[in-house]
Amino acid sequence: MDIKQFYTGPIQVNTYLCADEESKEAFIVDPGDICKPMDNYIESNGYKIKYIILTHGHGDHICGVPYYKEKFGCPIVANEKDNVFFNDPRANQSLAMCGRMVKFTPDICVDDGDTLQVGNMTLHILFTPGHSPGGISIYVGNVLFSGDTLFAESVGRTDFPGGSFAELRKSVYGKFYPLPDNTFVLPGHMGHTTIGHEKIHNPFL
Repeated sequence: MDIKQFYTGPIQVNTYLCADEESKEAFIVDPGDICKPMDNYIESNGYKIKYIILTHGHGDHICGVPYYKEKFGCPIVANEKDNVFFNDPRANQSLAMCGRMVKFTPDICVDDGDTLQVGNMTLHILFTPGHSPGGISIYVGNVLFSGDTLFAESVGRTDFPGGSFAELRKSVYGKFYPLPDNTFVLPGHMGHTTIGHEKIHNPFL
């Protein structure tokens, strides 16, 4: 796998490009805004974007969706319980977060246990609500894209509409902690971590 991290938008979301180097198929996780360095990297490597996958519907994670949907013509993948955000710029606060109103409807709705195939990569979808009602994470190979559910020695906020710390804690303990300790965690903000590290050092859990 070729995984590249790009900072997008004024809140510095971690947007990820993950590609299968053999087939050249790739997916984008949480395009927080238009990112020309990512565009250039995709073009220079000849990658074909198969999916745009959204871990949740808050504005800082979705402001680049319309641009990339038009650019690549690929499906938008998310959980339908966050449609309240995807369909309503007031709810997702995109105007405040990126200076424009963003709304759309995901093309593919996924839930816990679903899989997607991108080249030789099998993506396992984990339903991980708490930060938002329809939060999902993506587990592929030995890598977990955790969105805003789990950060390095921290967790996502649960004071937004639809948030729940009890649900977030359940997501981490039920979906993340059973994964191998050496699972590499790529969160929606800040730096990377591992499951084993968080089991020992995360003060919120």
